[in-house]
Amino acid sequence: MTETPEGAGPSPARCFWVPDDDELYADYHDREWGMPVADDVRLFEKLTLESFQSGLSWRTILGKRENFRRAFAGFDVERVARFDTTDVDRLLGDAGIVRHRGKIEAAVANARACCEIVGAEGSLAAFVWRHEPSPAGRPDILDEATLRTLTTSPAAKALAGELKKRGWRFVGPTTAYAFMQAAGLVNDHEERCTTRARVEAARADFARPG
Repeated sequence: MTETPEGAGPSPARCFWVPDDDELYADYHDREWGMPVADDVRLFEKLTLESFQSGLSWRTILGKRENFRRAFAGFDVERVARFDTTDVDRLLGDAGIVRHRGKIEAAVANARACCEIVGAEGSLAAFVWRHEPSPAGRPDILDEATLRTLTTSPAAKALAGELKKRGWRFVGPTTAYAFMQAAGLVNDHEERCTTRARVEAARADFARPG
């Protein structure tokens, strides 16, 4: 636990990957990461940003998130699905986001594939939450050593495979697992982390879509 100024309360214990001096990262960890999500816009955003993160640090993506939201129409799936080559060129010229043609084109293709999922399943949320893993398949103890090796899972492989069948790109098993962590399909906060109990309570109260 980090030291705090005299008179202040103790700093919260956080997961090992959160730098003590990064307020943006700490706020993301404390308020958002692992909380269950049922909103299609936010789920599409998380899937898209995790795809852009491939090969980069999440901190890089998090720092650019507001730029991504502006560039991708707030991650409104139907609007992104209508993006054309002019929009791709616009995004390639936007220094506020990650300018990677393959990932940009994949985001547009994935929006179109997402519209098909919504049409078939009723919502992206209903489709995604069908892949929530059984508690029986989860590690008994979640400490730093375990989490450093926990980069994918059978459920994440199944989700990535199903997305690929439906036309999604840049969403492999590792990306799918990072998405599942971020969207609350699993609670991967460390046992010692003060946020873990809040996430667990939110998951217990969460009404699974579909």
